Amino acid sequence: MNPKFLHNLSLSLIFFLGLSGIALGLGWLISSEPWLLDRSANEKLLDNSFSEMFSDPINQNLHLYLTMLYRFLGWWMISIGMLVISYIIVTRMGTEISRGFIHFVLFILLTGTTIIEYIYISSSPFLVLTILLWFLWLISLWAGIQLKKYDG
Repeated sequence: MNPKFLHNLSLSLIFFLGLSGIALGLGWLISSEPWLLDRSANEKLLDNSFSEMFSDPINQNLHLYLTMLYRFLGWWMISIGMLVISYIIVTRMGTEISRGFIHFVLFILLTGTTIIEYIYISSSPFLVLTILLWFLWLISLWAGIQLKKYDG
């Protein structure tokens, strides 16, 4: 297979992973009630509806706390996405070690995310996105391994 195609495939899929992180983060930042983006999974985990929780006087400021947590998560996702994209731009994933490092880091991130989703929020619509990101990561990893033949 053409080494330039393999390189571009490996690079562009990881770049898309970074863009996905930025898009998710922006979603949590601009949503007025970000905890409702995966409402059913959250309510199932809490074994209670948000309307019931917010109706209890002790929880009158719960929406502020949840908003702050999701805003933090949004900024965190944007930061990770920007770091991934910056790494891609700086290294161009031109060496085996640069590809190995980014694939390893993303493996750890995707593994942790997948475990949390399956254990705690298995009905979340974000699980589908995580599976798609795994698929992109695997194709990028495959392209990087194939490219190894041409690095020598």
